[in-house]
Amino acid sequence: MNSDNDNSSFNKASADPVDSHSLSNLSDETLAVRAGFERSSFMEHAEPIITTSSYVFSSAAEAAARFGGDEEGLIYSRFTNPTVQIFEKRLAALESAEACIATASGMAAINLLFMGTMKSGDHLVCTRNMFGSTVNQIMNLLPRFGIDVSWADSFDPDEWSSLITEKTRYLFLETPTNPLTEIADIKALSDVAHSRGVKLVVDNCFCTPALQKPILLGADIVIHSATKFLDGQGRCVGGAVVGSAELVKELTSYMRSVGPCMSPFNAWVFLKGLETLSLRMHQHSRNAQTLAEWLQSHEAISVVHFPGLESHPQHALAQKQQKAPGGVLSFDLKGGQKAAWALIDHTQLCSITGNLGDSRTTITHNSTTTHGRMSAEDRHKAGVTEGLVRLSVGLEGVEDIQRDLDNALSFC
Repeated sequence: MNSDNDNSSFNKASADPVDSHSLSNLSDETLAVRAGFERSSFMEHAEPIITTSSYVFSSAAEAAARFGGDEEGLIYSRFTNPTVQIFEKRLAALESAEACIATASGMAAINLLFMGTMKSGDHLVCTRNMFGSTVNQIMNLLPRFGIDVSWADSFDPDEWSSLITEKTRYLFLETPTNPLTEIADIKALSDVAHSRGVKLVVDNCFCTPALQKPILLGADIVIHSATKFLDGQGRCVGGAVVGSAELVKELTSYMRSVGPCMSPFNAWVFLKGLETLSLRMHQHSRNAQTLAEWLQSHEAISVVHFPGLESHPQHALAQKQQKAPGGVLSFDLKGGQKAAWALIDHTQLCSITGNLGDSRTTITHNSTTTHGRMSAEDRHKAGVTEGLVRLSVGLEGVEDIQRDLDNALSFC
C-alpha cells in the first residue's frame, strides 16, 4: 500500500505539547491556548465539538464497567463530554487548580456547589455585596433546604470570624464585588476560614484568572460565570466550579443525577474565548481606568467605584492581589434614578443590557434590573442606590466610549 494513503498514523491519539507534567512551566497565555487538549486519531489541530448524547461500547461488559465506575471512560454527555472536558482542564490549569466541573450557567455553578455538598443544618457565611441573583439564591432558596445563612456587612476578617459556627461549611464572596467593585483580602479571609476548618469560596467573575488567582492566595474553591469575560463576546451562557479533584468528583456525582451540564457547543465557544483572555482583560482594564479617571471629575457624578482609582477604599489591596483593576466600574449620579435612566437612555454606543464582560461596552441600572428582585432594604444594605450605574467597559476605542457618555451625561 502507498504510504501516502496509509491511515495507520491515525490509529493513535496524540496529546498536545501541553500535558499535565509541564503546566507549571508555562505562561497563562500559553495555557489559555494549549492546555487540556488531546488530539483524536484524526490529528485535528483545533478542538472539536463532539455533539453526541451518548457513546458506543465494545461490549455489554464494557458498558457495565463504565456505568459501574470500574473503568474510566465516556458514558453520557450529561457528565462526560470530550469538548466540555477540554474546557474544564484548561480553566483548571489557568486557576492553578486540580480540577474543574463546567455547568449550564454561573448560577448553576453556585447551586451545584451548595446542593452537591451541603445538607440540612449546614451553615454558610457570605457578603451582602454580590450579584443580585446570587443573593436571591442564597437568601430565598437555601433556607428551604434547611441551610442557614449569615450575612457579613463588611470584609473585616474579625466580623467573618465572629459569624462562623461549628456548622459552617463555607465562606462565600465575590471580589471585586458586583456592582460596587469592593475588594476582599483573600489571604486574610482564607486564614480565618482555615483556622476554623472552613473552606473559602471566591467568585472570580470580574477578574478571571488572567488578573487574579484566588487559589494561589489561599481560596479553596473558585466560581465562574463563563458567560461573562471568559466568553468575552456575549455569545453563550455557562459556568464552572474549580477546586480539588475530590470536590469535583463529589460534584460530578450530583451532576450525573441532576444534570445542570454545559453543552459541547458552549464549551467550544468558551475555549475560543480563553485563547484571548489575557489580551482582552488587560485592554478592558486600560479602557476602564481611562474612563474612571475622567468620570470621577464630572459634576453630575458623586462617586466612582473602581479599584484602579486611588480614591477606592481598597486600592492598595487591589494592586497587591490583582494584575490589573478589571473592566467593570460603577458610579452614583447625584440626580438618582431619574438621572441614571436619562444617562442610559441617551447613550448610543453603549448597549443597555444586564450582561457584562462583553467586547461591547454595556451599561446597566442595577437597582431595577440585576438587583431588582432584592428588597429595597437589602439593596440599601448592599449599597446599590437608585442613582447607581454599572459600566462594563468594552474593547471599543476609549475615546468613542467617553464621547458617548459625555453626550449622555449632559441630559442628567
